[in-house]
Amino acid sequence: MPKSGKLMATAYEEDEDNLAAAKILAGIVLESSQRKVTNEEKVRCWIRITRNYLEVDDTTLAEQYLNKAKNVIYTVDDHDLNLHFQLSQARIHDARRNFLAAARATRISCAVLAPAGPLRSLALGRLYKDERAAGLDEFGILEKMFLDRLLSPEECCRERLWKHNLRAASRLYSNIRFEALGDILNLDGDKAEETTASMIEQGRLLGRIDQVKRVIWFEGGEATGAKGSGRAEGIVGRELRRWDLTFKDWPKRSRKSLLSCSLFIRILSLQIW
Repeated sequence: MPKSGKLMATAYEEDEDNLAAAKILAGIVLESSQRKVTNEEKVRCWIRITRNYLEVDDTTLAEQYLNKAKNVIYTVDDHDLNLHFQLSQARIHDARRNFLAAARATRISCAVLAPAGPLRSLALGRLYKDERAAGLDEFGILEKMFLDRLLSPEECCRERLWKHNLRAASRLYSNIRFEALGDILNLDGDKAEETTASMIEQGRLLGRIDQVKRVIWFEGGEATGAKGSGRAEGIVGRELRRWDLTFKDWPKRSRKSLLSCSLFIRILSLQIW
């Protein structure tokens, strides 16, 4: 029944018959002496039922199954499942116009998932300094994010992990080769360089890239978040301006050199004669 029930529920979900899907899933027996069901399997099923009931605006039954999950969610390590639990909880608060509770349930998740940069750092700082945050399950990842500590893949979604660890690496190293940075980010060297260039261009990281030597140079300070403020454009611009000025002055310098040579030759010829 469990496998066939899940398949039937999937078929109803694809047909957007969420009420029928919720009823099929609710009929699956999760407490049985004949087979052992893990807490993760139970929570996955209850959250799926909750989400289906939310699709038909039945917050009463949705909350009933979410409360079942709430009793054992702390034993589940799956990050995505925990995130779905929090989002379902927030949707119930939102449907009941309980916006303060919804904000408390999602503010840390939103700050953690926001793009790396000064605005996110500000949001993380406010949450980290709030004494109430220490009692939340998400405080561990909040602390690592705020203090720019390296994260493991299990602790955060992949793209956010790359960008956070890149910012953390910029605090640890003054310069680093593409391949070495790729090892830290669990990427190949070219992808690490591409990610770094993107963050510098978006003003979320201070630094410059030497593509010939395949080295990234990090600069101290906090990025402003303004596009193009990551120093790379400024340094290139200064070098180009110096180059232009050198070539603009070249004709003048050439004429001075020719006049000096001409004068020297005339003096030399007079001395000979």
